[in-house]
Amino acid sequence: MLPWIQLDTAKIPGGGELRLKQRGTEFSIMLGTNELMNSRLSGSEEALATLAFERIKEHKRPHVLIGGLGMGFTLRAALAVLPQDAKVTVAELVPAVVDWARGQMAEIYEGCLDDPRVAIHVGDVGALIAKSRGQFDAILLDVDNGPDGLTREENDGLYSHDGIRKSKAALTKNGVLGVWSQGPDPRFTRRLKDCGYGVEEIPVRAGKTGRGKKHVIWMAKA
Repeated sequence: MLPWIQLDTAKIPGGGELRLKQRGTEFSIMLGTNELMNSRLSGSEEALATLAFERIKEHKRPHVLIGGLGMGFTLRAALAVLPQDAKVTVAELVPAVVDWARGQMAEIYEGCLDDPRVAIHVGDVGALIAKSRGQFDAILLDVDNGPDGLTREENDGLYSHDGIRKSKAALTKNGVLGVWSQGPDPRFTRRLKDCGYGVEEIPVRAGKTGRGKKHVIWMAKA
């Protein structure tokens, strides 16, 4: 079996370090001993985009905010289904992740960052949401392994009552907040309902073929 090779590291604003690793054609992004994403497993991240589009497909010139570039799975899936007059803003906190997308992992991204519908915002997605009002038809969050601040404690605010209300204020009428998680979280479901969302909690397999771990995606309609 081929060994893992560490290609690069990147500091996370506020603390912590990401590690980009490669084994043959496979890539992994690690935080400590936790694997945040792997290039072989993209099914649930892609479902985050396709499930959201199903719920906003009647919206004219939709604007989608994706929180977390990762390996671009959600972005590519969104571009595949969104119309040509759509706009996709990707908020990525760690500048090096954008560099990896254009460098070591460029083949995985398939040129999607050059799509004219895409705008990259290097910064905190929570801060961007907080200053937006009625701007996005869908907000898709995949910045942690679930509704807690694993990557950085500041992300906890995204999943608090206050953070959920700010996301709702940033959505258009009948817009959708989508949140990816490695597993269920009944407390987060309750918080979404407390804030007036219509909530669906959808189990999705990690792999494209319906195999792998079962992840959870929340689709919350404003």
